[in-house]
Order: sequence, then C-alpha cells, then structure tokens
Amino acid sequence: MLQLSAQSLSKAFGTRELFCDLSLSLFEGDKVGLIGQNGSGKSTLLKILAGLEKEDSGIFSPRRGLKVGYLPQSCEFPDLSPLDVLIESFGEDPTIPEYERERLSEMWLSKLGFTGSEPSAAILSGGWKKRLMLAKEMLQNPDLLLLDEPTNHLDLEGIVWLEKFLAREAPTYLLVSHDRYFLQHATNRIIEIDPAYPKGLFAIDGSYAEFLSKKEQFLEGQIEQEKSLSSKARREVDWLRSNAKARTTKSQARIDEAHELLNTLADVRKRNQKKVAGIDFTGSERETRKLLVAKNLRKDVGVKTLFQGLDFTLSPGVRIGLMGPNGCGKTTLLRCLAGEILPDQGTIKRAEALKIVYFDQHRNTLPLHISLREALSPTGDFIQFRGQPIHVNGWCKRFLFSPDLLDLPIGKLSGGERARISIAHLMLQPADLLLLDEPTNDLDIPTLETLESSLLDFPGAIILITHDRCMLDRVCNSILGLGDPLRTELFSDFSQWEASKAVRPKEEAKPKREEKVATPVRDKLSYSERKEFDGIEAKIAKLEAKRQEYTKLMEDPKIATENQKLTDVCASAHLIDTEIERLYVRWEELGQKQNPLPRD
Repeated sequence: MLQLSAQSLSKAFGTRELFCDLSLSLFEGDKVGLIGQNGSGKSTLLKILAGLEKEDSGIFSPRRGLKVGYLPQSCEFPDLSPLDVLIESFGEDPTIPEYERERLSEMWLSKLGFTGSEPSAAILSGGWKKRLMLAKEMLQNPDLLLLDEPTNHLDLEGIVWLEKFLAREAPTYLLVSHDRYFLQHATNRIIEIDPAYPKGLFAIDGSYAEFLSKKEQFLEGQIEQEKSLSSKARREVDWLRSNAKARTTKSQARIDEAHELLNTLADVRKRNQKKVAGIDFTGSERETRKLLVAKNLRKDVGVKTLFQGLDFTLSPGVRIGLMGPNGCGKTTLLRCLAGEILPDQGTIKRAEALKIVYFDQHRNTLPLHISLREALSPTGDFIQFRGQPIHVNGWCKRFLFSPDLLDLPIGKLSGGERARISIAHLMLQPADLLLLDEPTNDLDIPTLETLESSLLDFPGAIILITHDRCMLDRVCNSILGLGDPLRTELFSDFSQWEASKAVRPKEEAKPKREEKVATPVRDKLSYSERKEFDGIEAKIAKLEAKRQEYTKLMEDPKIATENQKLTDVCASAHLIDTEIERLYVRWEELGQKQNPLPRD
C-alpha cells in the first residue's frame, strides 16, 4: 500500500538550493535508508515528509489518515520523569482513560530499556533522550516512522539494540544515517540524494551492499555514456563549423539536434565530476619508534574505577580503537594521554617534543554568527598548509564548500558541514599522534571514506573512539576493550573483541524469595503495576530458557567460525541478559511497593 508520494519537490534557503525536482514514493513495509552528502537536504526532506517544513514547489501527497512519527537529530524534554513525559504526550484525548495511558507508557518505556528509576528527562544523556523520544513517537502507533540520524549519541550496544528494535517494532520507516553497517542491517531499500544522478536521486530495492554494487554499475555506465556522447559531439561540432555555404543546405532539424546533444553532454559531464573532501593529516616525519609508553595506568571518578593496570606502547603505524559502553572511561583515557588530566596511578612517557593533535567530540563550537570565511581562515585570506600559502577560496573547495558560501554564517550550515570545518582546523597542525574522539559524528559517507583513507595513510600513531563499526574494521589494527577495570585487554580486531564479550561470566542479581515480607498489607499497586507484577515471573522464565538457547549457539563450532553470525548471537544474548536483569530489579521494586517495610 502506498503511504506517501512526492513529485518534483524543490527546496532552497535563500540562494542556496538544497534539492530540485526530487520525486519519491514510500510503500508499506519499506525500510528505507536515505543517504547523501552533508548539505544535500536530507534532514529538510524528512521535515517536509513529517509536515514540519513546507516545500518551495512540487506535490506532496500522504495517504489519507497517515500517522507519521518523527525522531529528530536532537531531543529536549521538560523537567519531568520519563513516565510523565509519555503520559502528557496523550494530551486531552478523552477516549483514552488514565490507567490505559499509564499502562501504555510503562509498556513502551520497558521496551526501550527504561527501568522506572531514571532521573528527570531533562538531564538524561543524549542516547537516552533519543530512546525516550522514540518511545513517545511509538506510543502514537505511527504508520510511518521518520528517523534523522538515530544512531547519534548511541554506543555500540545501543546501535545493535536499535537495529533489533526497528526490525521488531517498526514495519515501515525512513531513516537518515551515515553508519554503513547500520544501513546494511536495518534497511531493505536505499535512496541517495546526489547531483551525480539524473533528477538528483538514485534508489534501489535491496541492502546497502547491493546498492553500492548497482551504484558502481550505474556510474560506470554514465561514464561510458559521456564517452559516446563526446565522440558524437565532436562530429557534430565539426559539421557546425563547416563553411556557411555548406550549412545553408543542411536541415535546421540537425542543427537543433546538435545543440541538444551538446547540452546533454554538458549535463552528463557535470554529473560525472566526483567531488570528495580533501582530508589529509600532516605527519611531523619523526623517526622515533616509541612515541608514547603508558605503564600501569589507573583512573577513578569518585568511588568508581574506570580502568587500572593499563599498559601499551604507541609507535608509528599503531592504530588503536577504544571500545566499551558509554561512561567506561574512553574519553578520560584520551584526556590523560593528551595531558589534559593526570592518571591517579601509573606513568605516561612521551617522546621529546611529541606533537599531539586531539579531536574532542564536544568540539569547542565556533560562534554560529561568524562567516564560513572567518571559520576556515581566521587570520586573513590565506592559510599555511605544509609550508605553502593557500587562498581561502581553494581551501574551502578542498572541503566541498563553494566560494559563493564564504560569507554565509556557519549557523546555516548542517552539522556535517560544521564537522568538516573542525577537521580542516586539525589538518593545519603537524602531528605524531592523533587522538580522535568520535570524529565521524555528522559526517556523510563520502567524507567518512576519505577520512578512513587519510587515517590509513597517516604515518604516526592513532587512538580512535568511534561507534562506526565499518571505520573500526578498516582503520584499526588493534582494539583496547574498556568497561571492566579488572579485565582490560588488547584484541586484534573488532570481531575478536565482540566475541570475547560472549564468554565473560555475567553475575545476575536475583532477588531472594525468602526475604520477601510475608505480612499482608493493603495492595498499593496501580492496576497496570499489579498486572505487570503478576506477569514478571513468567517473563523471566521464558527469557532464561531463550538465553540457554543462545548459550548453546555460542558453543556451536560452526557459529564460532562465522564472525557475523557470532556477533548477532552475542548481541541478542546480551539484550536478553539486560532484560532479565531489568525484570528482576522491577520485580523487587514492585514487591517493596506492595509490601513496604514497617516504619520504626
């Protein structure tokens, strides 16, 4: 069933055209990945489809009665509990009684991983705000879900969880993402917005891997088309240049066809001009083999130990990826290595005059009112790169900005375009060691691929924090796993680190039945809480049986030799462990509420 169609959509902001003559249709069951370069209008297109933005021209036709859910890039909430946020989202609808609102809200909070003990929604982390907004949208039972960069602010476990959630709960959706593994696992159709295609759009049914194959075939065919048109155009140009006497005997129709051919050739030639950001980190050409040596590092935050007994040596060519859940100390370790903070124990020995470039995920944001010219070249019309002056016009083209935009305030640029400005600043600093904290946030896929190539060519050492699994596989030659201060290990690659999590023993804090207070008191549970409490034991038993099945799969030699299958099995097992633990905590909370301990 057709959910919506858009015909010949165009949108511009001032003189800046985002897209023109764009057409697409979405059908029930579509799981669409929308990709394209930063600034191509993906987020704006989502807002148009969600009814939050108006197209400049064209026809947008949603199905009658279509309910659309929209997950923006950033989410903010009032100072209320997550449960109250969801209950309030029902508004004044008199058809839904209060107990039903509470039941539905608690159900979706549970599905999204909330335990009920979270603080105010206003102070949740970015990843949990994303989950709460997703719960708020799913509460309305949308026919179509629109998600703008849903993996931003999520750690790897959160991204794997989101893949499973969408497969289970959202039958039809369109999402914008630059996470290539996420696109491969979560979509069955890919649409790319790019001026390289006729009508500015290329769409295929199939996985992201199939899209890449068909895209390559199409672009190769378009190059062959240019060669054929060019050969034919040369003959027609020679004919047009023939003497006037000869031309007077020729038909006007052929003259018109020749001009049309030249216009077609110019259009195809323009589409075939591939532009990628010119990212190239500058090494200091140091010959020292040991750039940095860390011995027995330990760091605490309050009473919590982030890591301890940490040893490693960084030499040219070493590229380490830091892995672990949010809050495990990845950024803290980078700050220790950069010299911003000191470890609580251990030593960090740096080579003499070591040049460190640190890319902070919370980039000191430039004032949004300054122009692109001031952001790229704050000291004048020229910048110095590798000892050579480069005019700001050439420098901005290197990062895919048109010189026409130099006077545009950077506040009008997309998040990915501002990220390219931050990378441009880094490139001006010679480095022996790159410390990169989430450099991939907001970057489009072509820029990600260019960044990966640049990192592979960088002669120094790299420590990288990213949730982009594709970049980890391509760039890093070892993985340092954090999260368990008693067990910090180096792994050869991402797959080995992922597999190691499956074999680690996990303690399960199960409530002891004999400790329950047996004295009957008045039931203080609401209707929905009573129903939830009565069903928890059966849910736990079912999940524990399922967990045993995954344990057997992990021990299967055939599964162990297939990295992707093992990764999927481990991720599913982890989700079950998390849900079992959540249910036990919830069971205990409801039991205490039903039978509170007597006061003195």
